[in-house]
Amino acid sequence: MKYQDNIDEIVALQPDYLGLIFYDKSPRYLDTTLTALPTNIKKTGVFVNASISEIIEKIIQYQLQAVQLHGKESVEFCLKLREAYEQEKMIISKEKTNALELIKAFSIHKDFNFSLLEPYQENCDYFLFDTKGSYAGGNGYTFNWNLLKKYSFTTPYFLSGGIGLDEIQQLQHFMNSPEAKYCYAIDVNSKFETKAGWKSITALTTFKKRLALK
Repeated sequence: MKYQDNIDEIVALQPDYLGLIFYDKSPRYLDTTLTALPTNIKKTGVFVNASISEIIEKIIQYQLQAVQLHGKESVEFCLKLREAYEQEKMIISKEKTNALELIKAFSIHKDFNFSLLEPYQENCDYFLFDTKGSYAGGNGYTFNWNLLKKYSFTTPYFLSGGIGLDEIQQLQHFMNSPEAKYCYAIDVNSKFETKAGWKSITALTTFKKRLALK
């Protein structure tokens, strides 16, 4: 089975976003080409402390519609990335195109200071809340979602970190809680892998059905 076949099976499940890892220290690093994907599924490049030029290169090469930043990217970096994207797209297409969706990830722990998010709101479309662990994503375990009671902003966020079939009941309870008011999406990854970068379609299908996702 080719990697593209696995991607095609995932696409058939109609996710809203499809993450492509462009972090060369990750076992999930994407170093191959892909065939065209449906435009209604947002191809999302995942980067960790990459340069703006590297991110722009991948955006153009893979026609990314969203970028997820998992490193120590500053507010200024987010602004410059968005500006660089707009300039590049105008050069290529000769007209202004839709803005790039920018998702800034933060590792949440019991001492996390949510006030640090405030200056990011202007230049980020979404936040992503992940588990603080040894790796920049894909650690395979959840953080204490009760900590999101401290989240006082209105920027929508992705909930991430160790979410799998065993977390469905917990997730259903969370989605009915006040702290889930601005939860925009659920990000899943390592708990559905058969090996790094390869997803179990059976497990993903079960997850989608049991959680009643549309």
